[in-house]
Amino acid sequence: MELKLKTISKPGIPEAIAKAELYRYLNEPEEAESICRDVLAADPNHMLGRRTLGLAITDQFTGGAGDRYDEVERIFRGLADAYEQEYYLGLLHERRVKAQLRARRAPHTLLPVLEEALRCFAEAERHRPPGNDDAILRWNRCIRLLESQPEFTSEQDVTFFDVLDSPPA
Repeated sequence: MELKLKTISKPGIPEAIAKAELYRYLNEPEEAESICRDVLAADPNHMLGRRTLGLAITDQFTGGAGDRYDEVERIFRGLADAYEQEYYLGLLHERRVKAQLRARRAPHTLLPVLEEALRCFAEAERHRPPGNDDAILRWNRCIRLLESQPEFTSEQDVTFFDVLDSPPA
C-alpha cells in the first residue's frame, strides 16, 4: 500500500474549514493545522484557509525556539486584503508576546514586538470595513497588556560600573 497524502475535493472545502475552526475551539490546533493544509493543497488561494492555518499555528506558540513566527508571517502576508494582512500580522505579534511572557521572557525585551503589534493594528484600523472595530479591540488589549506589566517600560535596575571608576584593589 502506498502511503501518501490525498487531496480533498473543492466542494468539501467549506465543511473542512468548519472542522478546522471547531478543532481550534476544542484547543486541538494541530488537527486544525492539518485540515487547513489540506484545504490549501486543494485551493492554494483560499484566504479563509490561509487565515485559519496561521491562527492554528499561533495557537501552538509556547514562547520557545520552535515557534514558527516566520512561517505565520509569510502566511498572513499572503492574505489578499490589506486590512486582513495588517490585522492578522498584529495578532501574530500580540500572540508572540503573550507566549513569550508565559515562557518567562523579560517583558522589556518584548516591547519592540508589542509595538509592532500596535503599529499593525493602527494600520488595520485605517483599512477597516465600516462597523468593524476588531483592530481597535486588539489595540486596547495590547495597551492593557502594557499597563499590566510595568516591566515593559523599565528594565530592571542594573548598575554598570566603568572599570576606570572602580576603587583600587
